[in-house]
Amino acid sequence: MTLEVSGLSAWYGRARILADVDIRVERGEAVALLGRNGAGKSTTLKSILGLVPGRSGRILFDGADIAGRPTHEIVRRGLGYVPEERRIFTELSVEENLAVGRQPPRSGAPTWTAERLYALFPNLGALRHRPGGLMSGGEQQMLAIARTLMGNPSLVMLDEPSEGLAPLIVEQMAAAIQAMKREGLTVLLSEQNLRFARLISDRACIIEKGCIRYEGSMEELERNPQVRDAYLAV
Repeated sequence: MTLEVSGLSAWYGRARILADVDIRVERGEAVALLGRNGAGKSTTLKSILGLVPGRSGRILFDGADIAGRPTHEIVRRGLGYVPEERRIFTELSVEENLAVGRQPPRSGAPTWTAERLYALFPNLGALRHRPGGLMSGGEQQMLAIARTLMGNPSLVMLDEPSEGLAPLIVEQMAAAIQAMKREGLTVLLSEQNLRFARLISDRACIIEKGCIRYEGSMEELERNPQVRDAYLAV
């Protein structure tokens, strides 16, 4: 098992945002954490990575307990993270952004180079000398993912990767994530876009008001309109 989260709770000040969240992500699969705005998706990912100070619970990553570990140590263990805000370096070129993210190859994880990533994201290959601040939102999202992959993670967490992107870019993003999975990468993503999640995910967890309300395969979710209407309909 790659990632097992059990009894994860999190607070911002005195406000409890997560309540005993359980999530399992097996090696080589993609799991979508679905839910409406404010349901707790981003807080779950940030808590796993150690970015939320007020948290409790058990988090096992490749058999090691990372709960309470500092974020830099968790990342060094091979857990990558692409935040919703992307946070690319806007004054650096595509090539320079990728160079910032470079880490040595990691046992049990795909090894990425800039050229392999240009093949995965052809848009970036055509813009390798362009500053990040002069790119479209979709191109910046591709760059954010590519920069994280330069760290050669075994599992990558993507926070709302399709948000605000044009339909064509969403399809390109889905194809890239499918290719990442074929390389052996494990994926946990938070999403509101059910159609996008269907394209890439093996299983889904639905979170509502900080609690997991549903867990099952994407096929099972497809056959359960009551769950979709209750927790995902806008």
